[in-house]
Amino acid sequence: MWFAAFSDHCSLFPTAAVIETFKNELKGFSTSKGTIHFPTDKPLPAALVKKMVKARLTQIESKKKP
Repeated sequence: MWFAAFSDHCSLFPTAAVIETFKNELKGFSTSKGTIHFPTDKPLPAALVKKMVKARLTQIESKKKP
């Protein structure tokens, strides 16, 4: 999972699978296959970001198991 900041938005790159999992909660945000844009003029949805990070960690851990 990566992030980047720009003059008019912050981008989060959680993978396409995470975006698909949270697509209903991401309505209202600009998304592409692997990117979410959060506008800088609104508060970051911290609870949603935290849930997406946890989902991504779960994906990573599941790939480690034989």
